[in-house]
Amino acid sequence: MPTAYAEPGKMLLSPRDHTLILIDHQSQMAFATRSIDTIQLRNNTGLVASAAAAFDVSTILTTVAEKTFSGPIFDEIKAAFPTTSIIDRTTMNTWEDPRVTAEVNRIGKGRIVLAGLWTSVCIVGPALSALDQGFEVYILADACGDVSEEAHARAIERMVQAGARPMTSLQYLLELQRDWARGATYNTTVDIARTFGGAYGLGLIYAKTMLGEHASEAGSAPAA
Repeated sequence: MPTAYAEPGKMLLSPRDHTLILIDHQSQMAFATRSIDTIQLRNNTGLVASAAAAFDVSTILTTVAEKTFSGPIFDEIKAAFPTTSIIDRTTMNTWEDPRVTAEVNRIGKGRIVLAGLWTSVCIVGPALSALDQGFEVYILADACGDVSEEAHARAIERMVQAGARPMTSLQYLLELQRDWARGATYNTTVDIARTFGGAYGLGLIYAKTMLGEHASEAGSAPAA
């Protein structure tokens, strides 16, 4: 019989074990996205970007034809990473741009977390390429979108069949925090959830307003 011990599973993400790549969150790509409401997409993307910045996750930002066709990266990403350089590509598959893979190699982490537009092209390409080269790949499914629900769903299925692991934006934030007693990032995590966390964020606003700022998921546990 296995023995239980109080340590996280190896497949859980932590802030230091992966590289986040945000791909083509741009106006022109969002205009044709139909698998998710644009406001929700921007909200989820803002949550992911803010979480990554707060936890100092190694992050690569990339666009396609920013100046000539697709427009600027979402403001929510700019706000989280105001000084980060953006790699602007011509390749639909991010992984085929040598500047991107050079940055992946410079960072030197074996896990890749992906989000972007569109799922069936700009996420499938790097996901399958990274898996083929031995990386673990996670997909932030609700910070991605495609031209139809079917296109998004089939793309997610294809990546999962190849070994990628899907998750959601709020799950990503909470997995990085993982213990409410971690005082160093508690307030930041709550603030991000308040801003981008939808109904959960409203619940936090309610609890903090009605019960006071002492209301805490950590209870009386000491801050770690």
